[in-house]
Amino acid sequence: MSPNHVAELVELLQLEQLEDNLFRGQSRDIGTRFVFGGQVLGQALAAAQQTVDVAREAHSLHAYFLRAGDIEAPIVYNVERTRDGGTFSSRRVVAIQHGQPILNGSISFQLPEHGVEHQTTMPEVPAPEDVEPLHPLPPDELERLPVKLQRWLGIDGPFEFRQVWPRDERHPAKRPPIQHIWFKLTSPIDDAAILHRALLAYASDFHLIGTATLPHGISYLTHNVQMASLDHALWFHRPFRVDEWLLYSFDSPTAQGGRGLARGQIFSRDGVLVASTAQEGLIRLRAE
Repeated sequence: MSPNHVAELVELLQLEQLEDNLFRGQSRDIGTRFVFGGQVLGQALAAAQQTVDVAREAHSLHAYFLRAGDIEAPIVYNVERTRDGGTFSSRRVVAIQHGQPILNGSISFQLPEHGVEHQTTMPEVPAPEDVEPLHPLPPDELERLPVKLQRWLGIDGPFEFRQVWPRDERHPAKRPPIQHIWFKLTSPIDDAAILHRALLAYASDFHLIGTATLPHGISYLTHNVQMASLDHALWFHRPFRVDEWLLYSFDSPTAQGGRGLARGQIFSRDGVLVASTAQEGLIRLRAE
């Protein structure tokens, strides 16, 4: 895996400032039909962070995906400085393409402080070194797929993922809506906590809503399935590094009405809960 992919992703999160509270970001084609939702989340967080004192750390992000993003066009981020209090700052972010909002988000920042401490226990899973890396599809199988899908399934990306319980997305078997995936950047980056949070926001969109498909024997590759993220919530709890192994532990408590809900907990390899996520997504079965 090339460090160039990590450098490209880091650069993607370095937004151009157009005016006070107004920023522009570019898009990266990773093989999805539209802009990857994690990219918009990461860039929205990066934009909001630029309007807050660096001592204030993002602790929560709540966003709605309103429209599919165009990979060929830049995204403009308009940040509203909603409030700066003694401890907390609140920002509202609207991501805009072609004059239309594609994401609305609210992000809260806090000056670090001490308080009560507890956390849930990390699931007992094999260490990342004991989990098989994901293997790319054989070239003859890959070339039979649409070009976009080839890029998605064959990409040598900035993150490495290791599934504790692998699943063949082309032929998914029914199983309980729980999964555990180790992930990290494929090469080291600098120590800036702001950057690590933006990169975690990017990565937090991988595999999340897919957890809600596990009991039904379907996946995003199933020909009559339409899937899309509707919203996304992310809470940062404790310091972490995305260039070191993190365990993403998922579950899906419910699916109904064409929607599925998935939740995630992200742990450092020594068992510290560093972040939590939740997402509802569209899971629609089209008529055959």
